[in-house]
Amino acid sequence: MQTFSVKKYQPEFKNQWDDFVATSKNATFLFQRGFMDYHQDRFADSSLMIFKNDSLFALLPANCSEYQIYSHQGLSYGGFILNTTCKFEAVLEAFKALLNYLNKEGFNTLELKLLPKIYHKLPSDEMDYLVFKTEASMVRRDVSAVIDMMRPLNMKSSNRKRNLKKAKLYEIKVEEVEDVTSFFNTILIPNLKTQHKASPVHSVGELNELKIKFPNHIRQFNAYHDNDIIAGVTIFETEQVAHAQYISTLDSKKEFAGLDAIFDTLIHTFFKNKRYFSFGISNENQGQHINRGLLKWKESFGARVISHDFYSIDTKNYNRLNDVWI
Repeated sequence: MQTFSVKKYQPEFKNQWDDFVATSKNATFLFQRGFMDYHQDRFADSSLMIFKNDSLFALLPANCSEYQIYSHQGLSYGGFILNTTCKFEAVLEAFKALLNYLNKEGFNTLELKLLPKIYHKLPSDEMDYLVFKTEASMVRRDVSAVIDMMRPLNMKSSNRKRNLKKAKLYEIKVEEVEDVTSFFNTILIPNLKTQHKASPVHSVGELNELKIKFPNHIRQFNAYHDNDIIAGVTIFETEQVAHAQYISTLDSKKEFAGLDAIFDTLIHTFFKNKRYFSFGISNENQGQHINRGLLKWKESFGARVISHDFYSIDTKNYNRLNDVWI
């Protein structure tokens, strides 16, 4: 008989947590505790571990605020992390146990953001059905621009072709560098402040520290003209996806086409064997609006749209999972 229990994550479970993430069918390095805990001062961590009998079966990276629990708000994506051998019935029972636990702990809702399917290592759509059965409300849907590297469109817009010729003419050099300091301080931070009155999610120090911890996953690529940096892209690399986390260029140097040179190099050299190349979302206002110019620019590289869904689940609806079978 399958018995499921839920425990709140504690630091002494770090190795067990990280080992599970490393072998999961739907997780990335963002769920490793060394990444999650860098901003532990900003979020009340309420991550949960779900056990099947005495074996770890699933994880929920999470934080809480009053009567709500969230897929960790410090991460780009989340969801219910599962092992590679799990079957649907066990996932259903584990999720029912999770919602029951949350309800008894006084959490009224679970705000769940799913893991985009490009990160799935095996079919992992159990949650798509379970959010339906628990009558979850979709509260947000973002669109992300992605290149399927196994079926590239082999096309570039006339602007991209023209800019690549410019980059070659101006002898733009693309290099991978060891830290993000020059890119952040010279380009990204000033651009975000001027254009959006915003700051990067990560500080220079935080991202450089994370880069040291995850050197094979966080990589920085810059474009140079006469040895001066003119553009940069920060890549979060996972098993199947190369994701552009930060993208920016000097407005005064746009004519040198530094970003075109970087992306051409990333797509056709550094990450040509990845399953997907992701340019990230183009949404604003919690998914309600799309930055048309930004999305069209990403699509001009041959990227096309996938969705990223966010749900709100009433924890009392765990009992709706009792009538699945006939």
